[in-house]
Amino acid sequence: MSDLPRVKEATPEEARPRPESWAEELDLLFGALPPRIRDAARELSTHTDLLEVVMDLGRQAEARFPNSEVLLGRGTVTGRDLEYVAARVGSFTEDNRAGIGHTLHRISAIRNRQGDIVGLTCRVGRAVTGTIELIRDLVVSGRSILLLGRPGVGKTTMLRECARVLADDLRKRVVIVDTSNEIGGDGDIPHPGIGRARRMQVRVPNLQHAVMIEAVENHMPEVIVIDEIGTELEAMAARTIAERGVQLIATAHGRSLDNLLVNPTLNDLLGGIQTVTLGDEEARRRGTQKSVQERKAPPTFDVLVEIQERQHLVIHTPLDEVVDLALRGAYKPPQVRIKRPDGSVVAQVMEPSTALGSEARPPVVVRPRVARYEPLAIFPYGVSRSHVEASVRDLNVPVRILHHPDQADVVLTLKNYYRRKDSPIQEAEARRIPIEVLRSNTATQVKSALSRLYGVERPATPEGIMEEALEEALEGITRVRSTGSSMELAPRPPEVRRVQHELAERHDLVSKSVGKEPLRRVKLYHQE
Repeated sequence: MSDLPRVKEATPEEARPRPESWAEELDLLFGALPPRIRDAARELSTHTDLLEVVMDLGRQAEARFPNSEVLLGRGTVTGRDLEYVAARVGSFTEDNRAGIGHTLHRISAIRNRQGDIVGLTCRVGRAVTGTIELIRDLVVSGRSILLLGRPGVGKTTMLRECARVLADDLRKRVVIVDTSNEIGGDGDIPHPGIGRARRMQVRVPNLQHAVMIEAVENHMPEVIVIDEIGTELEAMAARTIAERGVQLIATAHGRSLDNLLVNPTLNDLLGGIQTVTLGDEEARRRGTQKSVQERKAPPTFDVLVEIQERQHLVIHTPLDEVVDLALRGAYKPPQVRIKRPDGSVVAQVMEPSTALGSEARPPVVVRPRVARYEPLAIFPYGVSRSHVEASVRDLNVPVRILHHPDQADVVLTLKNYYRRKDSPIQEAEARRIPIEVLRSNTATQVKSALSRLYGVERPATPEGIMEEALEEALEGITRVRSTGSSMELAPRPPEVRRVQHELAERHDLVSKSVGKEPLRRVKLYHQE
């Protein structure tokens, strides 16, 4: 038996001729629809702005446009209709996505508890040239660029065009890490929209970080293109790639610089954030409190681009300077670039006092620190909602508390729920939503988590530390007495632990110190 690795054999899909126009690609999508829905879709007056075709069991199919919806065909969608589509598209992967060979269309499935498909979203994919004209100078300069923006605003389309321009126009070695086949399309032969760029597919979403490292180690790229960096491992992989001198162009979960600054999973892309205690003299020199936030390392990216609309961008650069000022409560006005209907580009600094087209360096203006805070949508899973609400009031930060993780910016949960990988946790990980894991369901833990998320400076005085430690100990005592289980408190210095031990003894609980300094902490037990 031969030990040579198996080479993939040609498939009927590869033998099929490629569509030569977008109209032919769209017809391939229509061809996968049940006949009555297909005929109704083809009769639509215009297909130029078609976004997606939605089919839900027991409801009438509909075509969605940017500002309207149109019902398709007569009657409601049946199980056979859904089976018809599923049999004519590619295989569904673990993230419930499939595609159609030689196209950029994406078919996403909704399943019931038994795993049966009960809904399909058939999104129209287009390769649009000219979408990077607003940032072409940044792309060809060799700088690493991070793109942010809401879903559907055109991030993936811009990524695809960046890859094509760098590979075809600049003749660079470009590798695309394509986790959901949205950049290069379904099938083993990538869509011509990526030009000469090479494409590496990812078998399952949680292996994206490994494929990122494999790309740089095995294929000698000059540029790596990645869609949606969403986990700590992926952020670390991106830093590793940047440190090897490879240009990175990527998107990330979030819509603005402020979103990333308060995101504990992804702020490493900005260099990471740490709290530093200054000496009295240094604090006086800076005119700040003794406890301040600083950047830990150089940012992974040189430029951050917020995509407000398809022809409206906000650009932050140089990113190291922007982040440093933001952490000090200051503000470096970004540049706004807008493409007019006639094709001309307007670039101006986001300052009312700065004249249009002025090349003068904008002044750095100080703004209140609270202005950095944008509302975070938080889904507490296994964490008391009342603790979250009380912490929000105490810290005076804007928070929206959700009942489901699908629209969340952050998930708060406990260690045991995270280890069990309950379905909400799996869903959050699949959507690449950051997860903040708490040791216990106490107001102190929740308050500490929100403080980290928003970068709120907690009291650093001995009185403040002792007050916080006693509050946590009382909450722990209440929990142990009500449940009968043990509980570990946060690491504390010896003098603080001693007071926590005394408090436990007064409430007839057993306590002991566990762990090694500086992580030594008090563990509470129920009296036997």
